[in-house]
Amino acid sequence: MLRWLQFGDLHVCEGDGWESLDRFRRLVDEANRGLAGRVDFAVLPGDNANHAQPEEFRCIAEVAGRLRLPLHILPGDHDFEAGHLDTFRALLAPAPLPRAETIGDTQCLFLDIVSAGSGGPDFRLGAAQTAWLHRTLQQGEAQRRLVFMHAFPGDLRDGCEEIAALFARSGVAYVGTGHTHYNDLLNDGHVIYGATRSTGEIEEGAPGFSVSALDGDVVSWRFKTLESGWPFVLVTSPSDWRLATDTQSRTQVPEAAIMVRAEVFGASSSVTARLDDARETALTQDGDGVWCARFEDVADGLHRLDVTATDAGGQSDTDRIEVLVRKARERPKRPPSLALGRDVHSVRVWPHKGIPGGRLGPNANGRKW
Repeated sequence: MLRWLQFGDLHVCEGDGWESLDRFRRLVDEANRGLAGRVDFAVLPGDNANHAQPEEFRCIAEVAGRLRLPLHILPGDHDFEAGHLDTFRALLAPAPLPRAETIGDTQCLFLDIVSAGSGGPDFRLGAAQTAWLHRTLQQGEAQRRLVFMHAFPGDLRDGCEEIAALFARSGVAYVGTGHTHYNDLLNDGHVIYGATRSTGEIEEGAPGFSVSALDGDVVSWRFKTLESGWPFVLVTSPSDWRLATDTQSRTQVPEAAIMVRAEVFGASSSVTARLDDARETALTQDGDGVWCARFEDVADGLHRLDVTATDAGGQSDTDRIEVLVRKARERPKRPPSLALGRDVHSVRVWPHKGIPGGRLGPNANGRKW
């Protein structure tokens, strides 16, 4: 199991009275309270400093230094507003990009899609980084892979088809992004893409961060707001049908039996699972602290699965997914690969995961640049 959290674009600047910086500070405190020691790393996906000013980068670095998790920081177009990333690297994120790190048994790639462009939303990987990406994804044995970049491949000015197809055939399970200002999940039939709502310049919803996991071949994602408290539940297996990319996988599309696995962040005294409002069972912890249960003899079709954690004070939280169960001879086929890496594959609305569907931001219905 690999677990990570992602903040949204910070857009830190003096113009909002440093409000976005204060939000980031509170989010860091919240992550330290419930996730430190429980997730493997965190990501800032770019647009950290709204105007690429030294003071903005210094303030972000001071708050980021309080986070008790390894933090990977990417550049966005706002970090490149000065026409270079020198200040970004000197004051905030000195680690070179692109880079690949193996975390647990998963290869994680961190990309720069701004410095090869001309500024603004002129997102490009550039020839050297594209060649590096091909080499990195094509070498070695097949393994689980994650990619983090500021925007979806569909936002690249050139190379979208090449890069998205490379991700699809190279075992990339998930690509984490920012840029949109709204929460979004895409499933192009091969790769899950997740964008986390901005922290500054919020146009829809409350500030928070997303928590994700890769459990075997199952990707899970859920947004946690500052106001929601603890405990916080994330069902990590089986897959919700909206996030299934391999219909032959018995963890993505189970056959008859459903093995439930869930992460519970924050204290809990009991964890239960309910299937279709009819069958309920208690979960128990395995050696890795993952809460587990099993439902046998589940009929073919779509089933609602709720996992609820309750702490000693009576505070509770529920994560909900919909699981598709199919017999071996009737398993659905993968649809044709069309428009890979583009937000035409958005789930659009998924309120329980923190995706209200208004899509207020630069990519869809938001303000102009």
